[in-house]
Amino acid sequence: MRKKLILSFAALAFSFAAMSQVRVGVKGGWNLANISTRNDGSTDDNKALSRYHIGVIADMPLIKNILSFQPGVYYSSKGAKVESGNKDNPSVADPYAKYTTNPQYIEIPLNFVGKVPIGADSRLFAGVGPYFAFGVAGKNKYTVNTGVAKTEGSSSIKWDDDTPFNTGDPDQGLNKYKRFDWGGNLMVGAELSHFIVSAQYGLGFSKILSGQDSSSDDKAKNRVFSVSLGYLF
Repeated sequence: MRKKLILSFAALAFSFAAMSQVRVGVKGGWNLANISTRNDGSTDDNKALSRYHIGVIADMPLIKNILSFQPGVYYSSKGAKVESGNKDNPSVADPYAKYTTNPQYIEIPLNFVGKVPIGADSRLFAGVGPYFAFGVAGKNKYTVNTGVAKTEGSSSIKWDDDTPFNTGDPDQGLNKYKRFDWGGNLMVGAELSHFIVSAQYGLGFSKILSGQDSSSDDKAKNRVFSVSLGYLF
């Protein structure tokens, strides 16, 4: 009994010690976003779109200075673009057209990060983990320039209000995006005292356009390369 009590207090003390080392911080940066165009998940590099992300993170040591759990909450802007024609010298015969889709998400990454000390207060790291995202906003925009006239317009992205537990939306698949997205992250970087510099690739596993998933129509998944700068307090 006494041994169990001692072990219980030791475990409790260890938990409080670990929690006392938890750090929270802010992180943000640049997204090079794209959307896959083929069933194999590949993309067309010319369709990449420059966007951003910003949010908060926590660093929870599992093994001090070696392994951490890093959850976060971000506002992340994604999407892709399609361009055709002559941008510099458009004409009626060869008009320039550009279409941009820019869905925006609240994203929750859950990364496990391995660290290698390289100095008194510096570490290199690599991480992997899933992310879960919820669509909240976004715009579709278009521009057509014939050299004689230029037409521009935009519309708000429509979100399918079904959930992972309910697929009963009567308008499912009618020019809408799925509200929920999920995928995996790969990340590398450096931790220099309180500062974090990292590069990450987010690989979406779920088709983002609304409608029934099938093996013959598995296109349109988010692909995002990110560069971030963060600060842990």
